[in-house]
Amino acid sequence: MDKIGKILAVDDNEDILFSLRLLLKSHVEKIVTSNTASSIPELLLNEDFDVILLDMNFTKDAISGNEGFFWLKKILEIDPEAVVLFITAYGDIEKSVRAIKEGASDFILKPWQNEKLLATLNSALQLRKSKKEIEQLKSRAKAINNINNQTFKDFVGNSSEMQKVYTSISKVSATDASVLILGENGTGKELVARALHNNSNRLDEAFISVDLTSISESLFESELFGHVKGSFTDAKVDRPGRFEIASGGTLFLDEIGNLPMPLQAKILTVLERREVTRVGSNKPIPIDIRLICATNMPLHQMIEEGKFRQDLLYRINTVEIDLPPLRERYGDIPLLAAHFFQIYTKKYKKPLRGFTKEALKRLGEGEWPGNVRELQHIIERAVIMTETDWINPDDLQIRILNKPFEAFELENYDLDKVEKTIIVKVMKMHQGNISKAAGELGLTRTSLYRRMEKYGL
Repeated sequence: MDKIGKILAVDDNEDILFSLRLLLKSHVEKIVTSNTASSIPELLLNEDFDVILLDMNFTKDAISGNEGFFWLKKILEIDPEAVVLFITAYGDIEKSVRAIKEGASDFILKPWQNEKLLATLNSALQLRKSKKEIEQLKSRAKAINNINNQTFKDFVGNSSEMQKVYTSISKVSATDASVLILGENGTGKELVARALHNNSNRLDEAFISVDLTSISESLFESELFGHVKGSFTDAKVDRPGRFEIASGGTLFLDEIGNLPMPLQAKILTVLERREVTRVGSNKPIPIDIRLICATNMPLHQMIEEGKFRQDLLYRINTVEIDLPPLRERYGDIPLLAAHFFQIYTKKYKKPLRGFTKEALKRLGEGEWPGNVRELQHIIERAVIMTETDWINPDDLQIRILNKPFEAFELENYDLDKVEKTIIVKVMKMHQGNISKAAGELGLTRTSLYRRMEKYGL
């Protein structure tokens, strides 16, 4: 038998414990012994044992086995997946049957034959291994089920800007290339990530989405890399992390630009080694993921400012997909509005007829700083609140587009100088906000960055 597994032996007879230590020390990783049953709860909370050898009687001359059954129940309350082998000098069929019914895995008689005990222990270790694998599969299945239960809405939009996005998705989906999705909040970055997964060779595996801004630094490693039982106060059971659960499928790390530098280093290490180590363990676990990341932050600028690791950017952006804000695809607004109208009239059981012409015109005048998500919420509210058969302008609480752009005199008509002058003017107007300036100029943020670099701004 290979040297595997951690064993706990509890018996009031020190000679029995000594014999077990002597026999098992060359066969298992670790054996812990105790001559008092009351020590069991503390031992189980401090360490994860693969098999527990439990005496059936702890009181002198006791033969009923009731003490053993009492502690068996306690053990299974602490760890429902525990593998317990009863050891007793008074074994019989009746006790064996009762032990199995109450959760024991097997029954060993004292005095034992070494070969038989080792064979029984080996079977118990294999049972524990199987139980752990089943628990991991359950965790993974639960995560996959949670993902599948989330509402998924197909892309809506025929604009040239969205056609470019569709083309990128079609080209990249079938590969395992890492993808970085850039775009403002509310533009649908997770929708792109799901489309990449749903059109990939990993379609039948897990898609795990992680909002990195929602995880505190103290729980970061536990959430992403997993932990073993007892590694910290609330670690009651072994738990796989998001990387491990996503193995074989796709891991989507949203808002990666918000990660502090120390946590960026931890992510980079996992990506380089293609393995994770659970908190409280020193055993690396191989992972096989397709990585997709997203952010609304200017990562290239952040690298220059020392706020984002360049080596991490190289790992996550084999391909970049720049998702346009809604103000750059105004032609899609009627389609999106109709899409959400259909969803919410059905959800709230309101037989509305549609939008008035004035309402559609109002939608086309919006600023849409919240992008598609803002449009979705406004349509939902309008469906709920309207008191007529049609959505009217008054039902739409949107910010109207306003461009307070001051006139200025041109010194000459050199196109480069004109463009530079306009960019400087717009940047001042928006107090250096790249996203707002780009929207004002009808550019993507990437395009604006290129022009700023060109003119040394």
